[in-house]
Amino acid sequence: MSTLPSIPALVMSDFYKTDHRRQFPDGTTTVYSNFTPRGSRLGKVDHVVFFGLQYFCIEYLQKRFTETFFALPKQVAVDAYRRRLDNSLGKDSVPIEHIGALHDLGYLPLRIKALPEGARVPMQVPTHTIENTDPRFAWLTNFIETLMSCTVWGPTTSATMAFQYRTVFEAYAARTGAPREFIRWQGHDFSFRGMFALEAACLSGAGHLLSFTGTDTIPAIDFHEIYYGADCTREMVGGSVPATEHAVMCAGGKETELETYRRLITKIYPHGIVSVVSDTWDFFAVVTNILPQLRKEILARNGKLVIRPDSGDPVKILVGDQDAPVGTPEHKGLIELLWEIFGGTKTDRGFKVLDSHIGAIYGDSITLERQLAILEGLAQKGFASCNVVLGIGSYTYQYVTRDTFGFAMKATFCTVQGEDREIYKQPRTDSKKNSHRGLIAVHRDTNGEYVAAFPVSRAQEESADNLLKVVFEDGKLVRPTTLAQMRNEVETALARTVHATDFPAKVPAEAQ
Repeated sequence: MSTLPSIPALVMSDFYKTDHRRQFPDGTTTVYSNFTPRGSRLGKVDHVVFFGLQYFCIEYLQKRFTETFFALPKQVAVDAYRRRLDNSLGKDSVPIEHIGALHDLGYLPLRIKALPEGARVPMQVPTHTIENTDPRFAWLTNFIETLMSCTVWGPTTSATMAFQYRTVFEAYAARTGAPREFIRWQGHDFSFRGMFALEAACLSGAGHLLSFTGTDTIPAIDFHEIYYGADCTREMVGGSVPATEHAVMCAGGKETELETYRRLITKIYPHGIVSVVSDTWDFFAVVTNILPQLRKEILARNGKLVIRPDSGDPVKILVGDQDAPVGTPEHKGLIELLWEIFGGTKTDRGFKVLDSHIGAIYGDSITLERQLAILEGLAQKGFASCNVVLGIGSYTYQYVTRDTFGFAMKATFCTVQGEDREIYKQPRTDSKKNSHRGLIAVHRDTNGEYVAAFPVSRAQEESADNLLKVVFEDGKLVRPTTLAQMRNEVETALARTVHATDFPAKVPAEAQ
């Protein structure tokens, strides 16, 4: 999966990590650290959806360390590391005999304990812990911090953002009586081209698929089959529909736009779902002129035509612009215009649902705030939430950082000269950066929430009651998880988060 296959695993770190081995006190035999979301910068988001650790273990701790270090002749592997340090830090500035000793061992002597991937974890609760299993390699625990943090914070953040979209869709489906089975398709991953690199697109797109099945990021499906035991022939990993782009519509010609639509829905896609980008020239002219002319053909199809606006304010385009002249297409918005042309049905809560032959998707610059405004605006006009699909793109998945949820890996326990020490950081200048202290165990409280207990004894940390379970030990993945298991974790979290009884049962009187 990695896009940088020739880079040795041992140099996937920061330079400052390379000599920490000598900086630890003499006789340090154990270093124990945890990876924790310390706090949220996103309003009401107070949990993360944990995801990406298994990929990290398989791709880097196993595959990459084997291919670029353990499988190489010892002298070749050690010389490659020496060359990098000597030419960047100064010749022999960092002794490297410990690298040869690690090669002799033949595996990474690390133990990683983790909560289930897909779990919804509160802030300040560790998602996983890591420590060395061989007293000669206490330095290794935090040596891989950079690579672990770099790899895991992103997919966890994307999985968290996807879950937030999912909860809003769930809430409005409950409120408006929309079919819940549609929700998995209602958030569609449009982010691939806007992500920083292929690996970022795969990690983020895979995180999206914990909460949704709609995606245009094809390799995210391969990602789950390679790293998380998925099988697209036995389960719906991810899917999409045929769709046009502006190049297609432009090539068809402005003067013959009507015929381009007719050709698409009658000859190219006479049945099934097809999405057509519709703002190439004059979006509202398409809706008020072309679609009425094609009404009979559209309603006669065994399938759905999905209209895709791709510019302008998505809330105003879909719901309507209240500042536009009353009665104009701009004032009404796409969904109301489609209702006037094609009609539809109503849910058991009285909200309108467009005829099954027509639909809408908007995928440009969607945010959580805009999602809420769109669904609330439609509900206020008497429309069920299922009338629109939202494309979730890099505006959501790339406009985040490691600090969005404050992810950090910090050492909280060590053994020096046989003495166990509970260690911690507590900077007077920034309490948000306080760390835990000592060994850590995680349990559930009476509300089913994960809670962290620290410091605990070694016996308590090793107890079966500790929900942090060993997933990787001494070079081996010992507790693999699957996409299906992670989706079950998400569904369990949703059941505790969204309740239909929280929402009014009827359409607003002014929209009836």
